[in-house]
Amino acid sequence: MIASKHLVTIKGVKDGLIFLLNDECEFSSLLEELNHKLENTHQKFLTGPIIHVHVKLGKRIVSDEEEQSIRESIRQRGNLLIQSVDSDLPEKERDPNDPCKTLKVMSGMIRSGQTVHYDGNLMYMGDVNPGGTISASGDLYIMGALRGMAHAGTEGNRNAVIAASYLKPTQLRIAGVISRPPDEWELSDAAMEFAYLNEDMMHIDKIYHLGRIRPDAVEFKGE
Repeated sequence: MIASKHLVTIKGVKDGLIFLLNDECEFSSLLEELNHKLENTHQKFLTGPIIHVHVKLGKRIVSDEEEQSIRESIRQRGNLLIQSVDSDLPEKERDPNDPCKTLKVMSGMIRSGQTVHYDGNLMYMGDVNPGGTISASGDLYIMGALRGMAHAGTEGNRNAVIAASYLKPTQLRIAGVISRPPDEWELSDAAMEFAYLNEDMMHIDKIYHLGRIRPDAVEFKGE
């Protein structure tokens, strides 16, 4: 354990905790300090109601196995629920052969008052309940019911799309264009649909038309 330099910094924020992980040390040292703090110095976080955790990797590139090690260390500690594991590294500098860097997959349930954001393309495996918010700087794909608020293209990407297995949101937003029900989709059956912009107007269509509107919407660099 390197005592002279903090490898893991835990900060409290409005919606939970942020874990700031040093991006210059060996991963084994990082994981060791993470476990040490969770087991010995931050016990007060491990009791009471569920606390949502956002993990910040800095400019570190982690493998699937390393990310899973981080998730397991935090997940095993009582009431800590991971909402995101993000890197500050520009997309173009990440491993282009890793599909997880092209499309981030998260899972869970976003309840009223909760917010999940990812810098990039995000696939969320779960429901977004009324009062919950999900956002991404790229595309949003929700494998569940979207009944809350969704914002794609948060940094101004007007080509971003929002897709959901069940699309009945309280609000949709792509870049700076906001659309609210019922005007845009009250006649829709809501199943397997996506939202996109065309000439500054938001449109709703069936997911099977996504390839026609955005043939490059998701690039899988698969096996």
